[in-house]
Amino acid sequence: MHENTPEITEIILKARDKAIKETSREAEPEMTRPINWPVDCIVGPGLEGAIACETRIGYVNGSKGWLIYRGYNIFDLCAYATFEEVSYLLMYGYLPSKTQLAAFKKKLIEYRTAHQTKRLLMGFPIEKMKSMAALRLGTNLMRQEFTDVDSEKYLDNVARIIAADEDSIPMETTPMGEEHAIYEFKRKQREAMIKEDLKHATGFESCFHLLAGVASLTGGIACLRKGRMPIEHDPELGFAGNLIYTMTGKKPTAIEERIMDVCLILHADHGMNASTFAAMVVASTLSDVYLSVGSGIAALQGSLHGGANERVIKMLKEIGSEENVPAWFAKKRMKKEKIMGFGHRVYKSYDPRARVLGPLARYMTRENKASKHLYKIARRLEKEVINTLGAQKKIFPNVDFYSGIVYSSMGIPSDMFTPIFAVSRVAGWTSRVQEYLRNNRIFRPRAMYVGPFDKEFVPLENRGNKKQSNI
Repeated sequence: MHENTPEITEIILKARDKAIKETSREAEPEMTRPINWPVDCIVGPGLEGAIACETRIGYVNGSKGWLIYRGYNIFDLCAYATFEEVSYLLMYGYLPSKTQLAAFKKKLIEYRTAHQTKRLLMGFPIEKMKSMAALRLGTNLMRQEFTDVDSEKYLDNVARIIAADEDSIPMETTPMGEEHAIYEFKRKQREAMIKEDLKHATGFESCFHLLAGVASLTGGIACLRKGRMPIEHDPELGFAGNLIYTMTGKKPTAIEERIMDVCLILHADHGMNASTFAAMVVASTLSDVYLSVGSGIAALQGSLHGGANERVIKMLKEIGSEENVPAWFAKKRMKKEKIMGFGHRVYKSYDPRARVLGPLARYMTRENKASKHLYKIARRLEKEVINTLGAQKKIFPNVDFYSGIVYSSMGIPSDMFTPIFAVSRVAGWTSRVQEYLRNNRIFRPRAMYVGPFDKEFVPLENRGNKKQSNI
């Protein structure tokens, strides 16, 4: 499968072997078993620690540095599979046969044009917009091209809506609602309704549109931001190769195409992160998958979720040289400032994605002088951070520390780094949406009210000016 790039496979397998030596093989028993609802858990601010659902799609073990897709560790998938295979795996739950993969690729090729959406995008000042804002807009426009859900002739099936979340009427009761819903459907009838629903704008065909279309739009946006017309796809290139080609206008080498493919696999899914949760919350209302993915893109646009690899490149350029690293790092520590590309909300060990991307960055920068310079600074900074904070505070490089160097080595501008993340994560977002909808329950957490009671209403003419407050 990867006969032309055996050196990349070898790099990945070496990273896998190192990870295996440094971690034990047992999963977390409390986080890898079916749920017997209701469940007791410790919940922190921002729903940290809350258990929202069961999943068979992905598993992250932060203490050991594991990332699992449908039972397969991330290293084996990067070494032996392609992004198209992994996307199929996430959506359907199993790796495709040759025939199934060929049919899947054919659909992605069919849906990647999105000509109407690109023409509409050209009517907006894309060159003045942030790339993620343009991608969010493009996803919404693509929804208009591929569906009729906003047209007056489209009518929601009321029975389908009720069946998808049977006890939404009594859901305020603790903790699960009434024993039986006010409107209740037999299991076979409910399953038939869900099956019918998945054919429409929430279904797999729409997921295929998005997987192919978001990649196509990303290439188009990269061109439009430079004042160029979007580039047509090359039929001789695969998914990853066309992503590079349509963004840069340069046909990638076999090595570049393979490494981009690995990057897409690494970013495809990562548990119940903010953008995935955003997509699932929107889907749980029985909105469609286009708007769900648009919500994921909106969440990823936030500075606390996406864009860190772009800031890593800026940081490395600011440091300037390997020799400047110790003094720069000491100054940052003294001011207690964050070092971009280090630490993770989940991982308290070396991020498995960074284990792969670090060696790939070294390989890619061998003959690229500018990127090689940045890589050397990054390696020196990694040593400083790990020697100082690794053992004590469990701070290690995350997925963003080396990915920007890899993309820069391919000639991809830094403002397109986060859209690449979105292109990949469409596979995870849509897969988790499909899984959740089969046993849908609209998300409805509660807030603890800490405000006053029994305030006396004061007529407008008797109110004085008060200091403005957000509280």
